[in-house]
Amino acid sequence: MTEGHNASDGARQAELIALAGELRPELHRYCSRLMGSVIDGEDVVQDTLTKALLSFDELRDMPTFRAWLFRVAHNRALDLLRGRAVRAAEPIEAASNVADDAAPDPAEMLIRQEAIKMAVSRFTELPVLQRSVIILKDVLDESLADIAGLLDLTVDSVKAHLARGRERLRAINMATDQQPVARPTSDAVARYVTLFNQRDWDGLRALLAGDVKLHQGTYPVRVGAKDVGMFFSIYATFDGVWLAPGWLEGREVIAVFESRMDPKPSYVMWLEWSEGKICFIRDYRYVRYVVADAELVLATVPG
Repeated sequence: MTEGHNASDGARQAELIALAGELRPELHRYCSRLMGSVIDGEDVVQDTLTKALLSFDELRDMPTFRAWLFRVAHNRALDLLRGRAVRAAEPIEAASNVADDAAPDPAEMLIRQEAIKMAVSRFTELPVLQRSVIILKDVLDESLADIAGLLDLTVDSVKAHLARGRERLRAINMATDQQPVARPTSDAVARYVTLFNQRDWDGLRALLAGDVKLHQGTYPVRVGAKDVGMFFSIYATFDGVWLAPGWLEGREVIAVFESRMDPKPSYVMWLEWSEGKICFIRDYRYVRYVVADAELVLATVPG
C-alpha cells in the first residue's frame, strides 16, 4: 500500500515538474514585466518553482496548479516590489467597454500585439494592479474571468484597470525614447570576452575567485574555482560559440552567439566581480526565454 502510494506521489511530482517546465517561459513573461526586468523576472520564477517543489504535499488539485503557480509568482513579485517602495495601485474608476476573448476584434488584437512588443521596463510606469491586468490580458491573453480570479477582483474591476492601463501605456510610449543606450565596455568584461573567443580556458580559470559561484537556470549552484572551472571545460566542447559584450537593463552582460553567423545572440551571461576576480557567473543557456524579451544592446571590445 505504502509502495503504491509512494509510486503514485512520485509520478505526480514528476508530472508537476514537467508542467512547471512547460509553464516557465509564460511565467517569465508575466514576472519580467511585473518586475520591469527580464533578469529580476527570472529570479522570481526561480523562487516560485522552488516553493512549488517545497509545497508538493499541498498540491492535491492538479487542474489548479497553473493558477496556483501564477498566484505564488504574483505574490513573490509584489513582495519584492514593496521592498522597492513602488507606488500602490490607484483607485478603480468605472469600467470601460473592454472586449473579452469570446469575441476578439481587430482593435483588441492590435493592442495585444503592441503590448507583446513593448519594452519590459515600460510596464513599471503603471500602478501594480494595472500592470498585472495588462500583462495577463494583453501579453498572456488570459480571459477577464481568469484574471479576476487570480487577482481577487470582479470582472468589472479588471475591465477598469485594463482600460486605464492601456491609456497610460499609450501615453508612456508617446513620451519615451524607444532605443536603449549602450555604455562603454569595462576592461574586465572585455578581457573575459577576448579570452573566451581565443579559447584560452586556463586564462579564464585564472580569473575565478576561490569561492566563485555558478548559477545555470534549473541546475544546482556550483561553488568554488575547481568546480566552476568545469564550466569552461564544457564550453570547450561547443564549436562556434562566440561572445560579445553588451548592456541589458543597466547591467553589463555578455551576449552568447552559437555561431558568428547568427544575427542575434541565443542567450546571455552575467558576471559579478570582487577585487578583480569573478565571484558569480549567471549563465542563461538553459533558460533562453529570458533573452527573448530583452532590450539587449551590443557593444564593442576596446582596442
